[in-house]
Amino acid sequence: MTSNPSIFEKAIAESTAYEPALERLERSKDATPTAIYEYLAVEDLQQAADILRPVYDESDRGDGYVSMEVSPYLAHDTRATIDEATRLWKRVGRENLMIKVPGTREGVPAIRQLISQGINVNVTLLFSRTACREVNEAYMDGLEALTAHGDLAGAASVASMFVSRLDTLVDPILEQRALAASPADQAQLQGLVGKVAIANAKLAYQDWKELCRHPRWLALVARGARPQRLLWASTGTKDPRFSDVLYVESLIGPDTVDTIPPATLDALRNHGKAQSHLEENITEATQVLTTLARHGISIDDLTARLLDDGVSKFSAAFDTLLASIEKKVHARSAQHALRA
Repeated sequence: MTSNPSIFEKAIAESTAYEPALERLERSKDATPTAIYEYLAVEDLQQAADILRPVYDESDRGDGYVSMEVSPYLAHDTRATIDEATRLWKRVGRENLMIKVPGTREGVPAIRQLISQGINVNVTLLFSRTACREVNEAYMDGLEALTAHGDLAGAASVASMFVSRLDTLVDPILEQRALAASPADQAQLQGLVGKVAIANAKLAYQDWKELCRHPRWLALVARGARPQRLLWASTGTKDPRFSDVLYVESLIGPDTVDTIPPATLDALRNHGKAQSHLEENITEATQVLTTLARHGISIDDLTARLLDDGVSKFSAAFDTLLASIEKKVHARSAQHALRA
Protein backbone atom coordinates (compact mmCIF):
# COMPACT_ATOMS: atom_id res chain seq x y z
CA MET A 1 0.00 0.00 0.00
CA THR A 2 1.36 3.38 -0.97
CA SER A 3 0.68 6.91 0.22
CA ASN A 4 1.48 10.37 -1.09
CA PRO A 5 0.56 14.01 -0.38
CA SER A 6 -2.30 14.00 -2.90
CA ILE A 7 -3.97 11.04 -1.19
CA PHE A 8 -3.61 12.61 2.25
CA GLU A 9 -4.83 16.01 1.01
CA LYS A 10 -7.98 14.47 -0.42
CA ALA A 11 -8.64 12.47 2.74
CA ILE A 12 -8.04 15.37 5.13
CA ALA A 13 -9.81 18.07 3.10
CA GLU A 14 -12.82 16.04 1.98
CA SER A 15 -13.69 14.08 5.11
CA THR A 16 -14.26 14.58 8.82
CA ALA A 17 -12.23 11.50 9.78
CA TYR A 18 -9.29 13.59 10.95
CA GLU A 19 -11.25 16.16 12.98
CA PRO A 20 -10.59 14.58 16.42
CA ALA A 21 -6.87 14.37 15.71
CA LEU A 22 -6.78 17.93 14.38
CA GLU A 23 -8.51 19.15 17.52
CA ARG A 24 -5.82 17.52 19.67
CA LEU A 25 -2.95 18.68 17.52
CA GLU A 26 -3.94 22.30 17.12
CA ARG A 27 -3.51 22.75 20.88
CA SER A 28 0.04 21.40 20.87
CA LYS A 29 3.11 23.63 20.99
CA ASP A 30 4.32 22.47 17.57
CA ALA A 31 1.10 22.89 15.59
CA THR A 32 2.68 23.74 12.25
CA PRO A 33 1.00 22.26 9.16
CA THR A 34 4.09 20.10 8.49
CA ALA A 35 4.13 18.70 12.04
CA ILE A 36 0.39 18.01 11.92
CA TYR A 37 0.68 16.25 8.57
CA GLU A 38 3.53 14.08 9.77
CA TYR A 39 1.66 13.09 12.92
CA LEU A 40 -1.45 12.11 10.93
CA ALA A 41 0.57 10.28 8.28
CA VAL A 42 2.63 8.33 10.80
CA GLU A 43 -0.48 7.30 12.74
CA ASP A 44 -2.25 6.16 9.55
CA LEU A 45 0.74 4.21 8.28
CA GLN A 46 1.30 2.52 11.63
CA GLN A 47 -2.31 1.33 11.56
CA ALA A 48 -2.05 0.22 7.92
CA ALA A 49 1.22 -1.62 8.62
CA ASP A 50 -0.41 -3.41 11.55
CA ILE A 51 -3.38 -4.46 9.40
CA LEU A 52 -1.00 -5.83 6.75
CA ARG A 53 1.39 -7.45 9.23
CA PRO A 54 -0.21 -10.92 8.87
CA VAL A 55 0.45 -10.74 5.11
CA TYR A 56 4.06 -9.75 5.83
CA ASP A 57 4.48 -12.68 8.23
CA GLU A 58 2.69 -15.28 6.09
CA SER A 59 4.71 -14.32 2.99
CA ASP A 60 7.97 -14.51 4.96
CA ARG A 61 8.47 -10.74 4.59
CA GLY A 62 7.79 -10.84 0.86
CA ASP A 63 4.61 -8.74 0.85
CA GLY A 64 2.42 -6.70 3.17
CA TYR A 65 4.33 -3.41 3.01
CA VAL A 66 3.17 0.19 3.35
CA SER A 67 5.10 3.17 1.99
CA MET A 68 5.69 6.67 3.34
CA GLU A 69 7.65 9.21 1.38
CA VAL A 70 10.23 11.72 2.45
CA SER A 71 9.35 15.34 1.77
CA PRO A 72 9.36 16.04 -1.99
CA TYR A 73 11.18 19.28 -1.16
CA LEU A 74 14.27 17.13 -0.49
CA ALA A 75 14.34 15.39 -3.88
CA HIS A 76 17.67 16.99 -4.80
CA ASP A 77 19.33 16.86 -1.38
CA THR A 78 21.05 13.56 -0.62
CA ARG A 79 22.03 14.22 3.00
CA ALA A 80 18.64 15.65 3.97
CA THR A 81 16.87 12.70 2.33
CA ILE A 82 18.97 10.21 4.31
CA ASP A 83 18.34 12.08 7.56
CA GLU A 84 14.58 12.38 7.08
CA ALA A 85 14.20 8.79 5.88
CA THR A 86 16.11 7.53 8.91
CA ARG A 87 14.01 9.65 11.25
CA LEU A 88 10.70 8.54 9.71
CA TRP A 89 11.80 4.88 9.76
CA LYS A 90 12.41 5.12 13.49
CA ARG A 91 9.27 7.12 14.18
CA VAL A 92 6.89 4.75 12.36
CA GLY A 93 8.67 1.78 13.91
CA ARG A 94 7.29 -0.97 11.69
CA GLU A 95 9.35 -3.64 9.91
CA ASN A 96 6.90 -3.72 7.00
CA LEU A 97 7.40 -0.04 6.18
CA MET A 98 9.15 1.23 3.07
CA ILE A 99 10.43 4.78 2.86
CA LYS A 100 9.76 6.36 -0.54
CA VAL A 101 12.80 8.06 -2.06
CA PRO A 102 12.66 9.66 -5.53
CA GLY A 103 14.95 8.21 -8.17
CA THR A 104 16.71 11.50 -8.84
CA ARG A 105 20.47 11.80 -9.30
CA GLU A 106 20.71 12.86 -5.65
CA GLY A 107 18.32 10.12 -4.55
CA VAL A 108 20.50 7.25 -5.79
CA PRO A 109 23.27 7.63 -3.15
CA ALA A 110 20.57 8.07 -0.50
CA ILE A 111 19.05 4.73 -1.55
CA ARG A 112 22.45 3.08 -1.27
CA GLN A 113 23.03 4.46 2.23
CA LEU A 114 19.54 3.65 3.52
CA ILE A 115 19.69 0.03 2.36
CA SER A 116 23.09 -0.30 4.03
CA GLN A 117 21.38 0.77 7.28
CA GLY A 118 18.69 -1.90 6.88
CA ILE A 119 15.97 0.62 5.97
CA ASN A 120 13.49 -0.60 3.35
CA VAL A 121 13.17 1.69 0.34
CA ASN A 122 10.47 2.24 -2.26
CA VAL A 123 12.27 4.09 -5.07
CA THR A 124 9.67 6.33 -6.64
CA LEU A 125 9.38 8.47 -9.78
CA LEU A 126 11.21 6.09 -12.09
CA PHE A 127 10.46 6.46 -15.78
CA SER A 128 13.49 5.18 -17.69
CA ARG A 129 15.17 1.81 -18.00
CA THR A 130 18.49 3.47 -17.23
CA ALA A 131 17.15 4.84 -13.94
CA CYS A 132 15.79 1.40 -13.01
CA ARG A 133 19.21 -0.14 -13.59
CA GLU A 134 20.91 2.59 -11.56
CA VAL A 135 18.69 2.11 -8.53
CA ASN A 136 19.11 -1.66 -8.76
CA GLU A 137 22.87 -1.15 -8.66
CA ALA A 138 22.41 1.15 -5.65
CA TYR A 139 20.33 -1.55 -3.97
CA MET A 140 23.09 -4.12 -4.50
CA ASP A 141 25.71 -1.65 -3.24
CA GLY A 142 23.64 -1.14 -0.11
CA LEU A 143 23.16 -4.85 0.45
CA GLU A 144 26.88 -5.50 0.12
CA ALA A 145 27.53 -2.87 2.79
CA LEU A 146 24.78 -4.37 4.96
CA THR A 147 26.42 -7.81 4.94
CA ALA A 148 28.98 -6.56 7.48
CA HIS A 149 26.40 -5.96 10.21
CA GLY A 150 22.86 -6.83 9.12
CA ASP A 151 20.43 -9.48 7.93
CA LEU A 152 20.02 -9.38 4.15
CA ALA A 153 16.79 -11.39 4.33
CA GLY A 154 15.19 -8.52 6.23
CA ALA A 155 16.02 -5.90 3.61
CA ALA A 156 13.39 -5.07 1.01
CA SER A 157 12.99 -2.62 -1.85
CA VAL A 158 10.84 -1.93 -4.86
CA ALA A 159 11.63 0.20 -7.92
CA SER A 160 8.45 2.09 -8.81
CA MET A 161 8.21 2.72 -12.53
CA PHE A 162 5.46 5.17 -13.50
CA VAL A 163 3.80 3.88 -16.63
CA SER A 164 0.83 5.75 -18.11
CA ARG A 165 2.41 9.18 -17.71
CA LEU A 166 4.80 8.31 -20.54
CA ASP A 167 1.94 7.73 -22.98
CA THR A 168 0.20 10.88 -21.74
CA LEU A 169 3.31 12.84 -22.72
CA VAL A 170 4.33 11.13 -25.95
CA ASP A 171 0.94 10.38 -27.58
CA PRO A 172 0.11 14.03 -28.42
CA ILE A 173 3.63 14.43 -29.87
CA LEU A 174 3.11 11.38 -32.07
CA GLU A 175 -0.28 12.56 -33.27
CA GLN A 176 0.99 16.07 -34.00
CA ARG A 177 3.91 14.77 -36.05
CA ALA A 178 1.63 12.39 -37.91
CA LEU A 179 -0.37 15.33 -39.25
CA ALA A 180 2.60 16.56 -41.31
CA ALA A 181 4.10 13.16 -42.14
CA SER A 182 4.04 11.12 -45.33
CA PRO A 183 1.37 8.38 -45.48
CA ALA A 184 3.91 5.69 -44.56
CA ASP A 185 5.34 7.67 -41.64
CA GLN A 186 1.88 8.71 -40.58
CA ALA A 187 0.87 5.07 -40.21
CA GLN A 188 4.01 4.32 -38.20
CA LEU A 189 3.53 7.27 -35.85
CA GLN A 190 -0.15 6.52 -35.30
CA GLY A 191 0.76 2.90 -34.68
CA LEU A 192 2.87 3.92 -31.67
CA VAL A 193 0.04 5.71 -29.86
CA GLY A 194 -0.78 3.98 -26.58
CA LYS A 195 2.14 1.55 -26.91
CA VAL A 196 5.32 3.34 -25.81
CA ALA A 197 4.80 3.12 -22.06
CA ILE A 198 4.03 -0.59 -22.03
CA ALA A 199 6.95 -1.33 -24.36
CA ASN A 200 9.28 0.65 -22.08
CA ALA A 201 8.04 -1.22 -19.01
CA LYS A 202 8.30 -4.65 -20.64
CA LEU A 203 11.90 -4.00 -21.63
CA ALA A 204 12.68 -2.72 -18.12
CA TYR A 205 11.48 -6.08 -16.85
CA GLN A 206 13.79 -7.87 -19.28
CA ASP A 207 16.65 -5.70 -17.95
CA TRP A 208 15.66 -6.72 -14.41
CA LYS A 209 15.71 -10.42 -15.32
CA GLU A 210 19.18 -10.02 -16.79
CA LEU A 211 20.41 -8.37 -13.58
CA CYS A 212 18.97 -11.25 -11.57
CA ARG A 213 21.25 -13.63 -13.48
CA HIS A 214 24.38 -11.60 -12.80
CA PRO A 215 27.03 -13.30 -10.62
CA ARG A 216 27.15 -10.27 -8.33
CA TRP A 217 23.46 -10.61 -7.58
CA LEU A 218 23.62 -14.40 -7.23
CA ALA A 219 26.31 -13.96 -4.57
CA LEU A 220 23.94 -11.73 -2.61
CA VAL A 221 21.10 -14.23 -3.03
CA ALA A 222 23.34 -16.88 -1.48
CA ARG A 223 23.53 -14.62 1.59
CA GLY A 224 19.74 -14.35 1.78
CA ALA A 225 19.07 -11.23 -0.29
CA ARG A 226 15.66 -10.57 -1.84
CA PRO A 227 15.31 -8.97 -5.28
CA GLN A 228 14.34 -5.34 -5.67
CA ARG A 229 11.04 -5.95 -7.43
CA LEU A 230 9.70 -3.68 -10.14
CA LEU A 231 6.53 -1.90 -9.06
CA TRP A 232 4.17 -0.50 -11.68
CA ALA A 233 2.80 2.88 -10.65
CA SER A 234 0.42 5.18 -12.52
CA THR A 235 -1.45 2.26 -14.09
CA GLY A 236 -4.82 3.97 -14.42
CA THR A 237 -5.76 4.59 -18.07
CA LYS A 238 -5.92 8.31 -18.87
CA ASP A 239 -7.01 8.07 -22.53
CA PRO A 240 -10.67 7.00 -22.89
CA ARG A 241 -9.89 5.43 -26.28
CA PHE A 242 -8.10 2.58 -24.51
CA SER A 243 -9.22 -0.14 -22.13
CA ASP A 244 -9.50 1.00 -18.51
CA VAL A 245 -7.38 -2.02 -17.51
CA LEU A 246 -4.84 -1.74 -20.36
CA TYR A 247 -1.76 -1.09 -18.24
CA VAL A 248 -2.67 -3.47 -15.43
CA GLU A 249 -3.38 -6.43 -17.70
CA SER A 250 -0.39 -5.81 -19.97
CA LEU A 251 2.11 -5.78 -17.10
CA ILE A 252 1.03 -8.79 -15.04
CA GLY A 253 4.06 -11.00 -14.48
CA PRO A 254 6.18 -12.82 -11.89
CA ASP A 255 7.88 -10.93 -9.05
CA THR A 256 6.23 -7.59 -9.79
CA VAL A 257 3.95 -5.30 -7.80
CA ASP A 258 1.17 -3.01 -9.02
CA THR A 259 -0.22 -0.20 -6.87
CA ILE A 260 -3.61 0.06 -8.58
CA PRO A 261 -5.90 3.10 -8.13
CA PRO A 262 -9.30 2.19 -6.62
CA ALA A 263 -11.30 2.86 -9.80
CA THR A 264 -8.92 0.74 -11.86
CA LEU A 265 -9.05 -2.04 -9.27
CA ASP A 266 -12.86 -1.99 -9.48
CA ALA A 267 -12.64 -2.25 -13.27
CA LEU A 268 -10.18 -5.13 -13.01
CA ARG A 269 -12.50 -7.01 -10.67
CA ASN A 270 -15.43 -6.36 -12.97
CA HIS A 271 -14.04 -7.31 -16.36
CA GLY A 272 -10.27 -7.80 -16.13
CA LYS A 273 -8.35 -11.00 -16.72
CA ALA A 274 -5.55 -11.95 -14.34
CA GLN A 275 -3.21 -13.54 -16.86
CA SER A 276 0.53 -13.08 -17.26
CA HIS A 277 1.31 -10.90 -20.30
CA LEU A 278 4.51 -9.17 -19.21
CA GLU A 279 6.82 -11.32 -21.32
CA GLU A 280 4.68 -11.43 -24.42
CA ASN A 281 5.61 -9.53 -27.61
CA ILE A 282 9.08 -8.49 -26.45
CA THR A 283 10.29 -8.18 -30.05
CA GLU A 284 7.38 -5.85 -30.76
CA ALA A 285 8.23 -3.79 -27.67
CA THR A 286 11.79 -3.36 -28.93
CA GLN A 287 10.45 -2.34 -32.33
CA VAL A 288 8.19 0.29 -30.77
CA LEU A 289 11.14 2.07 -29.15
CA THR A 290 13.28 1.65 -32.28
CA THR A 291 10.57 3.26 -34.41
CA LEU A 292 10.18 6.06 -31.88
CA ALA A 293 13.91 6.85 -32.13
CA ARG A 294 13.81 6.61 -35.92
CA HIS A 295 11.31 9.46 -35.94
CA GLY A 296 13.58 11.62 -33.82
CA ILE A 297 11.78 11.24 -30.50
CA SER A 298 14.23 10.51 -27.69
CA ILE A 299 12.93 8.23 -24.94
CA ASP A 300 15.68 9.59 -22.68
CA ASP A 301 14.49 13.18 -23.19
CA LEU A 302 10.90 12.15 -22.50
CA THR A 303 11.72 10.30 -19.29
CA ALA A 304 14.00 13.09 -18.03
CA ARG A 305 11.16 15.56 -18.55
CA LEU A 306 8.75 13.27 -16.72
CA LEU A 307 11.11 13.03 -13.75
CA ASP A 308 11.38 16.82 -13.48
CA ASP A 309 7.61 17.16 -13.84
CA GLY A 310 7.06 14.41 -11.27
CA VAL A 311 9.19 16.11 -8.64
CA SER A 312 7.43 19.43 -9.33
CA LYS A 313 3.98 17.82 -9.10
CA PHE A 314 4.81 16.06 -5.83
CA SER A 315 6.08 19.35 -4.38
CA ALA A 316 2.96 21.17 -5.56
CA ALA A 317 0.77 18.46 -4.03
CA PHE A 318 2.64 18.86 -0.74
CA ASP A 319 2.06 22.62 -0.90
CA THR A 320 -1.67 21.99 -1.37
CA LEU A 321 -1.74 19.47 1.47
CA LEU A 322 -0.09 21.85 3.94
CA ALA A 323 -2.40 24.69 2.83
CA SER A 324 -5.44 22.45 3.41
CA ILE A 325 -4.28 21.58 6.91
CA GLU A 326 -3.61 25.23 7.71
CA LYS A 327 -7.07 26.17 6.41
CA LYS A 328 -8.72 23.50 8.56
CA VAL A 329 -6.83 24.58 11.67
CA HIS A 330 -7.67 28.25 11.11
CA ALA A 331 -11.34 27.39 10.56
CA ARG A 332 -11.42 25.46 13.82
CA SER A 333 -9.70 28.30 15.67
CA ALA A 334 -12.26 30.78 14.31
CA GLN A 335 -15.11 28.55 15.47
CA HIS A 336 -13.61 28.31 18.95
CA ALA A 337 -13.22 32.10 19.08
CA LEU A 338 -16.88 32.61 18.14
CA ARG A 339 -18.02 30.21 20.82
CA ALA A 340 -15.88 32.01 23.38
